[in-house]
Amino acid sequence: MKVVLQRVKSARLHCDEKFVSEIGFGLVVFFGVSVGDEYSKADQMAKKIVNLRVFADENGKSNLSVIDVKGEILSVSQFTLYGDVKKGFRPSFTQAEAPDKAKLLYDYFCDKLSEFGVTVKKGVFGGDMTITQVNDGPYTIVYEL
Repeated sequence: MKVVLQRVKSARLHCDEKFVSEIGFGLVVFFGVSVGDEYSKADQMAKKIVNLRVFADENGKSNLSVIDVKGEILSVSQFTLYGDVKKGFRPSFTQAEAPDKAKLLYDYFCDKLSEFGVTVKKGVFGGDMTITQVNDGPYTIVYEL
């Protein structure tokens, strides 16, 4: 399981040219599931993300979490996080979980994030999405379990 998270001032998500969701200040979390990932990893991942101290305190130090700042999360499924480009020029996605299993884990992960009291907006699993975001920093973290 892998996430790329970005601190944002705002983000909007469209799918097939239709508005789906948006957040204000918070995190955009791109979420990828690899073959064999289990629900326990999603539990760990959600706990880590909502408690990561990536927002500035009154002294400008990264000491506050998305919970502390009452931020929001836009969670976007992204199997391409498991694109392997070691050989050739076309990415291989053999390490990405099958869509039916990955969707269950994605939905579970989003539910877990919400359980921490954070507002979570979702993308469209498997959809052709367009995301417009205003990065803050920029501040980007890659985390893999």
